Amino acid sequence: MNSNHHRTVNETRLRVRYAETDQMGVVYHSNHLIWFEVGRVELMRQMGFSYRDMERKDGRFIAVAEATCRYRAPVYYDEEVIVRTRLKSVRESVVAFSYELLRADNGALLAEGETLHIVTDTSMKIAALPEKYLKVFRATAGKQ
Repeated sequence: MNSNHHRTVNETRLRVRYAETDQMGVVYHSNHLIWFEVGRVELMRQMGFSYRDMERKDGRFIAVAEATCRYRAPVYYDEEVIVRTRLKSVRESVVAFSYELLRADNGALLAEGETLHIVTDTSMKIAALPEKYLKVFRATAGKQ
């Protein structure tokens, strides 16, 4: 895996917990969005940033404005899932991520989706990302 590829994609593994499933033992649909968030946080960590620092030190929040998920196959209790996250695009106040959920043992596509985020300040007004973030975000988004 070359370093360019490594920087643009994060792969996080997780195991389906019993509480995430319904009576049929199938993962409840809203959990996919929680897994997207796990992937997003890990991708940002891989890029050298943390949500916490962005909020505490820079007074910037990345609010979800839109979320989509296409469900391809059911996910079951105790299965291992790979969350593959990419930074899709970045503008001063808008960031988009894309996701794939894959079955760890055979790579089957379980779901795919996107989230669109608005950057805000502490009073929830639209704000620009600080330059240090923009620079790395743009470089990462440009390596697709």
